[in-house]
Amino acid sequence: MKNIVILISGRGSNMEAMIAARDAGNLPVNIAAVVSNRPQAAGLRAAAQAGIATRVVDHEAFAGRDAFDSALAACIDQFQPDLVVLAGFMRILTAPFVRHYEGRLINIHPSLLPSFPGLHTHRQALAEGVRIHGCTVHFVTPALDHGPVIIQAAVPVIDGDTEADLAARILLQEHKIYPQAVRWFAAGKLSLDNGRVRLDATLDTAAALIAPELRPA
Repeated sequence: MKNIVILISGRGSNMEAMIAARDAGNLPVNIAAVVSNRPQAAGLRAAAQAGIATRVVDHEAFAGRDAFDSALAACIDQFQPDLVVLAGFMRILTAPFVRHYEGRLINIHPSLLPSFPGLHTHRQALAEGVRIHGCTVHFVTPALDHGPVIIQAAVPVIDGDTEADLAARILLQEHKIYPQAVRWFAAGKLSLDNGRVRLDATLDTAAALIAPELRPA
């Protein structure tokens, strides 16, 4: 069984989705630890209540990114992870950290990358007038919000939508596709080939894109 370590900065709703999938028998991994850069992150309590080891590496205790990332990696490596999962981890990671976990570090971003990297993705989408928005699970590279795409979910942008409307609609999809991506990784169903994700031939490759109905229920 694969070991995973989840990194959070806040409430960790995607972490909770993975815990729920694990507890339901739908995610056969060992969640070895949840690590946060913020001591008051609400997700730490949820993880502890689920019987998962928790750790804090407070970024404010370090003089710079390099020192913080070095301490963070040392903490993570204690748990010998096969996969490191960024679940609302609000820190830009240095290139040496990313290279240390190359091929076993994934993130979820609330847009259909490569569109709308960075912050305020829903605001950007509304400002551009796009009709389709969504979320992306990808392998992390040193470039911000960039890397080989594992799975995406597309949702409609409805006339009159606010940022909060879009965020809520997309979060529902995040909670579906992130456990799915981890499930594929744990089962050895995906690989990296020249910077692209290849899914196992036994999988329905259309499952790499989840597109709900044009209008949500």
